[in-house]
Amino acid sequence: MAIETRAYARAGLLGNPSDQYFGKIIAISVKNFSGRAFLDKSPDLRIEPSAQDAEVYKDDREFVERLRLYGYYGGTRLIKAAVKIFFDHCRSQNVSIQPKNFTIRHDSDIPRQVGLGGSSAIIVAVMRALMVFHGVAIPDELLPTLVLNAELKELGINAGFMDRVIQVYEGCVYMDLDRNQIGKTGFGKYERLDAALLPPLYIAYRPDLGKVSGAVHNELRKAYDRGDAAVIRTLEEVAGLAEEGRKCFEQGDFSRWPGLMNKNFDLRSRMMTISPSNMEMIRTARGCDASANFAGSGGSVVGSYKDENMFERLSRELGRLGARVIKPQIV
Repeated sequence: MAIETRAYARAGLLGNPSDQYFGKIIAISVKNFSGRAFLDKSPDLRIEPSAQDAEVYKDDREFVERLRLYGYYGGTRLIKAAVKIFFDHCRSQNVSIQPKNFTIRHDSDIPRQVGLGGSSAIIVAVMRALMVFHGVAIPDELLPTLVLNAELKELGINAGFMDRVIQVYEGCVYMDLDRNQIGKTGFGKYERLDAALLPPLYIAYRPDLGKVSGAVHNELRKAYDRGDAAVIRTLEEVAGLAEEGRKCFEQGDFSRWPGLMNKNFDLRSRMMTISPSNMEMIRTARGCDASANFAGSGGSVVGSYKDENMFERLSRELGRLGARVIKPQIV
């Protein structure tokens, strides 16, 4: 009974990073990259490491460089957290499952630690594989919360709703993470938008800018928790940009979209330290007359462009910085 499931990369277009602070978000799923889970029945419960988690290095330089880029983290702990949350959910909901074991492993071609949702994609894929294997249905609105719990509660990763919601729902989604709604139900209000209406988008990412996203958000979390008035006001402004972006879908007019994306990043830079390398990507993209915002926590940029000439210029100029530029295929 071989099972293969997947979840795609994602990019936050507007509202990021208000998803951890009861804000509003518009995000897309990106079919260009995916995390996959492979599960089969076996005599015992076995979690196998992926090739990317193999502790084999060419030499000490590669060892140190991989630690610098990716830290001491791997995919195996994500699988463990997902499996535990799945079984905890089944027990808490009195969902009867057969006592059968499995072997599970993962694979991913999502660029690591550049803000494209690689970790959450693995957990979503694992949860989907477990649902198929045990014949358990988890509603779409609840599944992102379980995935978030795997990271936030089990692993202590500083994370929000955005990645998990868009990777479960796919396409283009508007999220209203209303505090009262989440307090009552455990999830926000999620609305699918017509991705075909979006202007042409590009994503640029630099593999050499890998970082652990939870650490990137720590300074913002501390400021929010201590009630920093300026940070709270700015997060409200950021969330408002997603609301404005949603109106563009209703009106069929995206003329304001580039300005909204630019403002999103500018507001973000008021609250968080932006590294010189990340700032260079933003400035280079804007120097090509394209809009530019972070796709996630840094390392990747998403924006809109006008025509093929502009896309070619983006590819050329960002390529000089070591960035790879793609057109996202929205699921």
